[in-house]
Amino acid sequence: MKPFKYILMLTASFGFLLSVSACHDLLEEPAENRIFTEETDYTVSENMIQPLLGAYAEFQSRGWEDHPLIAVRGDDVNHGGLGDQQDFAETDKFNYNRGFWMYNSLWQNIYKDIFATHSAMEQVDLYITNGASAQLGNQYIAEARVLRGWLLLQLSRTWGAVFIPTSSDPADLLTMEPATKDQVMQHISDEMDVAMADLPDLHPNQRSDIRGGVTRYTALAIQALANLELKQYQKVADATSPIIASDKFELEEDFYNLFKIPGKLNNENILEIQYSDFGQGSGDIIAHLFAFYGPQGWSPKVATASDGWGFYEPSITWIKFMLDRGEQSRLETSVLFTNRGIEEIQKDAAYATLPNWISNTTPSGDVINDYPRALFASGKHYLPSDQLTPGRTGYGNNKNFTIIRYAEILLMHAEALTRGASSPAMTADQAVNLVRDRAGLTPVSGVTAQQVMDEKLAELAMEWGIRYYDMVRLEQYNALNYEGRTFTAADIYLPYPQNQLDQFPVLRD
Repeated sequence: MKPFKYILMLTASFGFLLSVSACHDLLEEPAENRIFTEETDYTVSENMIQPLLGAYAEFQSRGWEDHPLIAVRGDDVNHGGLGDQQDFAETDKFNYNRGFWMYNSLWQNIYKDIFATHSAMEQVDLYITNGASAQLGNQYIAEARVLRGWLLLQLSRTWGAVFIPTSSDPADLLTMEPATKDQVMQHISDEMDVAMADLPDLHPNQRSDIRGGVTRYTALAIQALANLELKQYQKVADATSPIIASDKFELEEDFYNLFKIPGKLNNENILEIQYSDFGQGSGDIIAHLFAFYGPQGWSPKVATASDGWGFYEPSITWIKFMLDRGEQSRLETSVLFTNRGIEEIQKDAAYATLPNWISNTTPSGDVINDYPRALFASGKHYLPSDQLTPGRTGYGNNKNFTIIRYAEILLMHAEALTRGASSPAMTADQAVNLVRDRAGLTPVSGVTAQQVMDEKLAELAMEWGIRYYDMVRLEQYNALNYEGRTFTAADIYLPYPQNQLDQFPVLRD
């Protein structure tokens, strides 16, 4: 755990830099670690891990605005409806303002971290040149390459055509043409092929040096995601099959606690952002700002626990979809109900009578009071107040942020098979029924592609924009025309931030 704690302390040391980076242009920010490479003694082989730990620290310290902007546009989730950040609300409605600060911040956050991965790869290579273990060094380079692949995936999903950096020098972008989305996705897939041979054949939670770090299966998962965007379904199956066949991953039986403290480094998790309060009620803490997702008002079981901002809520469309399916486990986990929200559902005569378990009191005993900004809050981003370390009060303190789960791998695998791919690892029926069984649903047979998409919607709602990007990929735009919204193909990508257009005229073409 010492290397992991070092990652966390590195994250803390970068906190001030991260807090001010959005105020500066990309080219004014040197890539992380480049500024002190001349002072580094690359003959000290035992220090070769340090550049990699720096890349992990940058990757783990995601800006609070990153996930909401990536994830808010599907029919599974809505913005919090009142208050500031009006352009965030308009983004949810497909009305884009290229001058909105969050657009530029997301762009800069991701590129800064991409340059950090390049810096790590370059520095590790210098250690190898000076006599450090090539085998270990190549593993470190591969890990940084995989982190870079995930970052590029999010960047291109959001903006389509983007730059693919080739070094740690941001000035290189001035002479580049943006690559198309298909080119970016193919590049990511090819990069994962390069990385895989040098990565450990372990579940991330089996690593003893960097517990929860990148392994061969992380690379396969990102390769599957990139090929899903390309609609290369056989390649999706080829990437998901080894993950399934490895027998290193399994669905967590307790769906509710999967997203809470007991779910940290779970056997279901393939990639997650890790946070810690070091088990102490005061002092150092590395935490994400989960307050963005929390209810503005609650009566927590632990009275000192702080509430949230109320900016992110499950949509009533998704809640009704889940009620129609007879869902309990996933619905109860994913939604924090207010009484006002319950009453809003019941205004529809078809939902006048709701299951008895639907309540504004969570299974953990926290009471979600009515508040003006939203009708519901996200249960997947909720930490029960009684899971806070005694002495800690911040909403969600010490909770990890899951990025890729085995459930998503199973459902990508099933979709690929229903769209013509083949695999010896598992049938589409078997993959879907594993997920359904965990949710307490009856098995299906002869599963169709549409049934898989419905299962993905039920299982993966509010997670990293998965639903939105699925509907865009399949051109099922009608699903995004919900609750008064109008979506067209012109709305797929966010506009390039105005600050970036000013720096890179090539983006205007």
